[in-house]
Amino acid sequence: MDTHKNAPMTPKGREAMVRFVIEGGQSKAAAARQFNTTAKTVAKWVKRFRSEGVDGLRDRPSRPHSLPSQTPLATCTAIEMLRRQRHTGKHIAAQVGVSAATVSRILRRLGLNRLAALEPAEPIRRYQRENPGELIHIDIKKLGKFKRIGHRITGDRTGQSNLRARGQGPGWEYVHVCIDDASRIAFSQVMKNEKRGCAVAFLKAAVAYYANLGVTVERVMTDNGSCYKSFAFQKACKRLGLKHIRTKPYTPKTNGKAERFIQTSLREWAYAQAYNTSKERAAELPRWLHRYNWHRPHGSLDSKPPISRLGLTGNNLLRLHI
Repeated sequence: MDTHKNAPMTPKGREAMVRFVIEGGQSKAAAARQFNTTAKTVAKWVKRFRSEGVDGLRDRPSRPHSLPSQTPLATCTAIEMLRRQRHTGKHIAAQVGVSAATVSRILRRLGLNRLAALEPAEPIRRYQRENPGELIHIDIKKLGKFKRIGHRITGDRTGQSNLRARGQGPGWEYVHVCIDDASRIAFSQVMKNEKRGCAVAFLKAAVAYYANLGVTVERVMTDNGSCYKSFAFQKACKRLGLKHIRTKPYTPKTNGKAERFIQTSLREWAYAQAYNTSKERAAELPRWLHRYNWHRPHGSLDSKPPISRLGLTGNNLLRLHI
């Protein structure tokens, strides 16, 4: 109960009222007038104080000591057992002989009101390819263009956001991302759309980027976006000697490394500082990618940068950096 500590009818106020009667020799009616309550209330607290002392002046829960109408435990057990056999609430109510509302209340209390709760949690399955280049993950993130500092920095959503909603804003740009499954070395480019032409161009650029690091790409994993399902993308994979793997529909965790890299790039690049324009943001991407691949500690790589998985020496790193 959230009350002020000096309110009249808190335990402190009740103790003063009781002592006013017991130690001060005043009547209950006089105490009621003094503490702005009723004589019946004064009598109740005086009785509790005499039987229990100061502890009796504390608040008590309003829950009754007994609930004769409460659903018996055996009935609750039967309801739970039938539910675990995947029976519906109405079916259980008819079998047990209670109302559907009672069944619903008990199932909610047990955490079984949804059938999904009956399914065992799917174990987390983490996988990682043994060698760099065995599998790369590709995905796309849509970002709004802007010509001044955006609302994520200023907090003002009345400007370009409203223009974009009316189709009058600067438009959109698409960040195509790629990350190697084994080494976590990433590659990314800002492109004008998410159609097949840009998807194919990005795939070729990604394969060339990894080839420059001495990594030969063998497989590519994407979601089921139209650009990745296009014949142009399939032909590009065939020409590059890549096996194309598509994720299971509505299962983004299959391509989780790309999804996680997108979140990291948004936090540490796209929304990390106040860019004046989206062009300025795009210009910062290559510099941030260099830090990510060459210097940023990665949690899944024993706090080492992704480039360390290629087994390069310091001289090799310097040469590639130049």
